[in-house]
Amino acid sequence: MAIEVGTQAPDIELKDNHGRTVKLSDFRGEKNVVLLFYPFAFTGVCTGELCALRDELPQFVNDDVQLLAVSNDSIHTLRVFADKEGFEYPLLSDFWPHGEASRAYGVFDEEKGCAVRGTFIIDKEGVVRWTVVNALPDARDLNEYLKALNNL
Repeated sequence: MAIEVGTQAPDIELKDNHGRTVKLSDFRGEKNVVLLFYPFAFTGVCTGELCALRDELPQFVNDDVQLLAVSNDSIHTLRVFADKEGFEYPLLSDFWPHGEASRAYGVFDEEKGCAVRGTFIIDKEGVVRWTVVNALPDARDLNEYLKALNNL
């Protein structure tokens, strides 16, 4: 079960597609965070969702907001994926220990071995303020993220 609105966001520390360590708590007091879990790179729905974010990037990566996209792929796969699609935001690898961050947020599908489509908007104090979890085949609505960010 996914963590609920109003709870303190579990801190995660993952490598990005360039091998840099990204820690959620590093944004505390500085930026709101859109933490987006997706199943796998190069799949149709995932690519579509991440490209939509890329196309609206100034709304999701700016002085007030940081987008972090997390999958269970290796950093090497994420590097190729980001380069191919022109993603200029961090793609974080929850590859090993496999699914640890996804499990912390309650969005890891044990049967499939990957995260489901969970999104968490975390405020500058590290509190989850909005969340949506969709099944693997169901894309999320980008406009809902924007509404939630505007309400912070």
